Amino acid sequence: MKIAFFLTPKAQVAWVSTTSTVRQAIEKMEHYRYTAVPLLTPEGRYDGTLTEGDLLWYLKQNPHVSFADTEYVALAAVTRRLVVKPIAFDAEIEALFALALDQNFVPVLDDRGVFIGIVRRRSILTFLHEKLAGLLRAG
Repeated sequence: MKIAFFLTPKAQVAWVSTTSTVRQAIEKMEHYRYTAVPLLTPEGRYDGTLTEGDLLWYLKQNPHVSFADTEYVALAAVTRRLVVKPIAFDAEIEALFALALDQNFVPVLDDRGVFIGIVRRRSILTFLHEKLAGLLRAG
């Protein structure tokens, strides 16, 4: 089994550019109702994950910044606290499962280190649930 089996391609993933503003990130996360999104450089490289908590901590630590001001605050000003480790597209499936134990999603990189999509923990669990259900029906 290959990682590609579980991959949600970049075109179907909500992500934020490292060159975005805090306001753009908030609006994207609100639109998709996500609590965390991958951050990508203009070259398409994975640069970490931005969470709602990161944004809330930024606003708490900068009480002078109003919501209207977030349109002018570069996302680079926000400290990221969660480390979401990526995996190479050709890595062993066991390594993917190990990362998914601790992460809601696993960013996937091609052989040049470019972000190509994510594997959601839910996709793995759904697959395993269906396999288990099939075994129980057969047994």
